[in-house]
Amino acid sequence: MAGSQWELPPELCCRPMAFVALTGLDVVYNAVHRAIWDAFCANRRADRVPISFKVLPGDHEYPKCRTKRTSYEWYIPKGILKTGWMNKHLNLVPALVVLFYELDWDDPQWKEKQSECATKVEIVRTSLQGRNTKVAVVLIQKKTPLPPGEDLVASERAAALCNACDLSGKSLFVLPHTDHLVGYIIRLENAFYEHAQTYYYTEIRRVKSHKEFLNKTTHQLLFVRHQFKIAFFSELKQDTQNALKYYRTAYSLVHELRAHETNMLEIKTMAGFINYKICRLCFQHNTPLDAIAQFRKHIDLCKKKIGSAELAFEHAAWMSKQFQSFGELFDEAIKLGLTAIQTQNPGFYYQQAACYSQDRKQQAQQLCQGGASHPSTEPLDTQSGGLDFYGQRPWRQGHQSIDPPDAEKEKTGILALQIKERDVPHSELIIALLSNAVAQFKKYKCPRMKSHLMVQMGEEYYHAKDYTKALKLLDYVMCDYRTERWWGLLTAILTTALRCAYLMASVKDYIIYCMELLGRASTLKEEQKSRIEKNLIRVLMNEVPDAEPECDSSSISTARSLWSDRMSLAGSKELTIEVQDYIPFIQCKAKFQSPSFHVDQPIQLQVYLRADCPHPVSFNKLAVSLSNQEYNQWCVLESSDHRNMSLLPGKTKLYNFSFVAKTEDVGKKIEMTGVELMLGSEGRCVFVSWRGAGGDAASAHEALQAGRSSRQWGRCMEARQEPDWDSLSMQHSTMIISRVPKISVQLGHQPPALNNEMYCINLTIQSQEQGIATDVKLTAGLKPGQDANLSQTTHVTLDGSKVCDDAAPALLTDVPLGDLKPGEKLEKCVFVKCVSNGPRVFLFHVAYSIDTTVEGRQIVCKCHKFEPLDRLVVDIPFLLMTDILSSSPWPLLLDSSSLQLLAMTSNTPQRQSQLQEVVLQTGECASECFCLRCPPQTNSNSTVATGQYLISWRSADSPLIQTTVTLPHVILESIPLYIHAELPSFGRVRESLSVRYHIENRTALVQEVEMAVEPSDAFMFSGLKQVRLRILPGSEQQMLYNYYPLMAGYQTLPQLNISLPRCPNTNTHTLRRFLPQRIFVKVTKSWKCVLTTELAVTGI
Repeated sequence: MAGSQWELPPELCCRPMAFVALTGLDVVYNAVHRAIWDAFCANRRADRVPISFKVLPGDHEYPKCRTKRTSYEWYIPKGILKTGWMNKHLNLVPALVVLFYELDWDDPQWKEKQSECATKVEIVRTSLQGRNTKVAVVLIQKKTPLPPGEDLVASERAAALCNACDLSGKSLFVLPHTDHLVGYIIRLENAFYEHAQTYYYTEIRRVKSHKEFLNKTTHQLLFVRHQFKIAFFSELKQDTQNALKYYRTAYSLVHELRAHETNMLEIKTMAGFINYKICRLCFQHNTPLDAIAQFRKHIDLCKKKIGSAELAFEHAAWMSKQFQSFGELFDEAIKLGLTAIQTQNPGFYYQQAACYSQDRKQQAQQLCQGGASHPSTEPLDTQSGGLDFYGQRPWRQGHQSIDPPDAEKEKTGILALQIKERDVPHSELIIALLSNAVAQFKKYKCPRMKSHLMVQMGEEYYHAKDYTKALKLLDYVMCDYRTERWWGLLTAILTTALRCAYLMASVKDYIIYCMELLGRASTLKEEQKSRIEKNLIRVLMNEVPDAEPECDSSSISTARSLWSDRMSLAGSKELTIEVQDYIPFIQCKAKFQSPSFHVDQPIQLQVYLRADCPHPVSFNKLAVSLSNQEYNQWCVLESSDHRNMSLLPGKTKLYNFSFVAKTEDVGKKIEMTGVELMLGSEGRCVFVSWRGAGGDAASAHEALQAGRSSRQWGRCMEARQEPDWDSLSMQHSTMIISRVPKISVQLGHQPPALNNEMYCINLTIQSQEQGIATDVKLTAGLKPGQDANLSQTTHVTLDGSKVCDDAAPALLTDVPLGDLKPGEKLEKCVFVKCVSNGPRVFLFHVAYSIDTTVEGRQIVCKCHKFEPLDRLVVDIPFLLMTDILSSSPWPLLLDSSSLQLLAMTSNTPQRQSQLQEVVLQTGECASECFCLRCPPQTNSNSTVATGQYLISWRSADSPLIQTTVTLPHVILESIPLYIHAELPSFGRVRESLSVRYHIENRTALVQEVEMAVEPSDAFMFSGLKQVRLRILPGSEQQMLYNYYPLMAGYQTLPQLNISLPRCPNTNTHTLRRFLPQRIFVKVTKSWKCVLTTELAVTGI
């Protein structure tokens, strides 16, 4: 049989349509004929009648009609259905032959052309001799005909032409070639369709007439054949209801045939054909349940009809094709509007088709792996190149007896089929079916079915030795099985993936799968884990691992060669493996000992490690990465530390790290960004990396289960020798908070205060620090955030000798108080004058600085930040920073330094050099800062020279040397506006912060300014969010905003966007550069002491 014997013939799968042959058209050289043909076949809409047209020459030879049988008394049928019968009636034998002839009613050569037309009709009839095919004539005319009855000449000549051609009046048509050609063609089609209907009706009656000559003893095959033909003709006639009825009858009759090994394949083949037709028509009639019921019935009747045991793989192939065909029908019906559900969709049928293909593969491996060579004579070849009847064997066509006619030829034929089966790409067939099933289950949201089938696809790719695709699929589904904790399934998938990684010598994949198969999620036995661990150690030592069990023996030698090449390659042999999404054999959990640390406390960090492998494992480095990389150096453990770097199976080991936070990190979070463990050293280094504070794909669920268990049973952690691993929590971040102030602030006063009285509040500050508190500052006065009128009627001063006037502020900020020695007490009196009645809340805030040492390291605070400028703005101060780096091997003494400016001026009075008497050692650097300004008369938008920098220096016992450094040229630009902000040096969480913006117009024109404040997550604010104002030339406008900080630390201020409609080319980035971007916000209890008191003011 042909190699594609299991594929359904295309003539069975297509929609049967009436076949009409068109003759007399020259579609190549005649433009009119070409237009007529295009109107018939181009752009056919669904509402046009179902007809299949074909242009044939006038003398075309149609298939000869066999002599009609008058009796079936001695006739023994050789098969059920001939292989060419359906194609013959679809494409070879027309229901109607239409002769096109160019002839007008008033043609001067009417007689001659009438005779010529009759001759052509006779030629067509001769070629159709013995068939019931109808013949029609279409006259192509240039003029539009008159209505019937009005043109007497046309009527007479039409009658004469019908007589000459032996045609009925219904078989003669006129086709005017006008602008309305398509409309005439559609009317012609409808007439052709009626003729075709008549033909197929006649054929059905002819087939039915044979029934009276048949008997059920010798003509069982003919009963099936005739019912199938009647059903097929009904389909051609578009009578699908009757077609379905006759197909059902044919299906019942085919299963009544006596089945034996010689005709089993033919019976199953015809049963499959008829079942396909029944299911297709049921879907077409929108009765899908009937189609499903018919298919189930079909499978139940045929699944045990295996036939020859030596060809059992053929039955599996046939069953697979049945499910695949039904799945395709189901899918096609869904595309046409049928609704499917999760539990009943085409995916199940594709899946079952794949299962039978897998059975076929297994049976072929058992039955077709003999060493026999191909027979000398080819039993699968036929004289005609194909079979006469569907489902028969090539070496005994037409034979219907129970026993084969030639036992030796039968044996040779079976052997030839077995040998041919060896060349079938089974894995490709299985993968294609599984891929279709996966697409359907994905469409109908069946994730577990999709994952299950993807595993099977991966295994088939493995058997097909396409290891790259196998790994890709298996790796994709492993995530789902890890999440759902299917450990047995995950282990099986990992085992297959490990074989793939070994056979393709993928070092990284091999290490990953080894690490996971050694982990706690693996269900392998201890001896299997031991073997895998030894192989992993071999790879880490840059040696070739042993082959995995159950690998294809023919591929092992190739794999060893690949591994040898990999191990001998020069270059970097470091690998980084992120195991957060896996379940490795080493578990890691890290945590800060506290959610927050004071800046004067060492930050304690703990890393817990646990090994789940059968044997101890050593590592060479442990490192923790933090969000501030400056601390990473304190969180590294290396083998050079001579500490225990080995993990015992099932034991938890703790490693401690500590470091001191920097003062600029106060109010900030420090987070762990990763933990890294290095395995291997000399041969190959593998860095096992965890994101954050560790954990893996199973840690979250295990921690949840441990929490429930501990609450339920009240497990006692103190009684354990080591901490319960599942109960260990991870703390990936900590907050750096200010040092607790050691200073006391006391207030004393005698309320109530009288209106306009200089009311005294006594303030006593005493230091309890061990060292000197420097830079003590006092903030005292009306607490912000109260009624705005109170700030206008309350005045605060430290001078009680005179009554303060209305210019005195409501809040004194950052009043310097000097230094405080340990135990020293300082007293101050704050005078308050209230000019209106009512209660008031006053704020007293003391801030100071102190040097402290933590673990032998002194905390140093940095208080400035500069941003480099690429261009300068005219008449705007800027800072010039100079850095002097000593490359001398001997110390150098800097005597003095100065600037010689050209186009610039100093913005501060001349002062002594900042570098005077500074000694620089080798590699040390000294910096000096100058505040400069470009005068307004300087030409803008140009490059100007800055000047020179003069340095006087000397080495030991040498005279002074002066070095001149030419400063770089700078680019100047002018701006229409200058804007700067007036705000405190710091803010406090949840305390009002006043910011005043000064906007100065530096042009000779009135400037329109549009201002908008963008919201910020770190601040609430009050003030005009969006405003448009005008500023006169040379004048200044002020905008006041009250910001309310919500978070501590360095916070980005709400951004002020400014646009100038009259100066659209102005760079808004330059304007924004003048404004502060960030401010440090302190927490309420950090490095300060705050007291508030409520005072009631009473009138006299």
